[in-house]
Amino acid sequence: MTTQSIFVAFVGHSLIARGPAAAIARAAHAAQGDAAALLIFDAATSAPLDLDLRGSADEAAARAEQMFAPEATRGRGRPKLGVVAHEVTLLPRHWDWLRAQPGGASIALRKLVEAATRDPRQEARRAQEAAYKFMHAIGGDLPDFEEAARALFARDGETFAARLAIWPQDIRAHALALAQPAFVQPGTTP
Repeated sequence: MTTQSIFVAFVGHSLIARGPAAAIARAAHAAQGDAAALLIFDAATSAPLDLDLRGSADEAAARAEQMFAPEATRGRGRPKLGVVAHEVTLLPRHWDWLRAQPGGASIALRKLVEAATRDPRQEARRAQEAAYKFMHAIGGDLPDFEEAARALFARDGETFAARLAIWPQDIRAHALALAQPAFVQPGTTP
């Protein structure tokens, strides 16, 4: 099962839409005439999204939806799982260890990667990066930006929230939501 990517669209300092790419494309299409800048981000990673808004809102939505359509499955056999082959260079003792693992090298590597992605320290780092990327793109010229960024990377949630207190509501709310996992101490619940 694939999860649908969620995006956020801002015109100036106001959030105009949150949802899948097609919904964002419709909202962005309607906001094209606004004088303020239109910025669209992946809601989780803050990666920017550049949509083709030419034509009608329905055409723009269809193109956006196509960008994120799941890959088709093969006719016979196992469905295409998105597995990609890449070269990995390891020392002989590493290959020996991988070959000795139940299921072989590929399964052992997948398990190691999955375990690393669930590590709370990695989640905190991803939250810091996503929040900073968003803040820099949309609020880099706002008051206390540098102080807020320092507090974010120092994992000081109280100071971070205080520095964002004077920011526009929509930007503040999204930045706080993105950064929240960075302030959770390992072994505690948010």
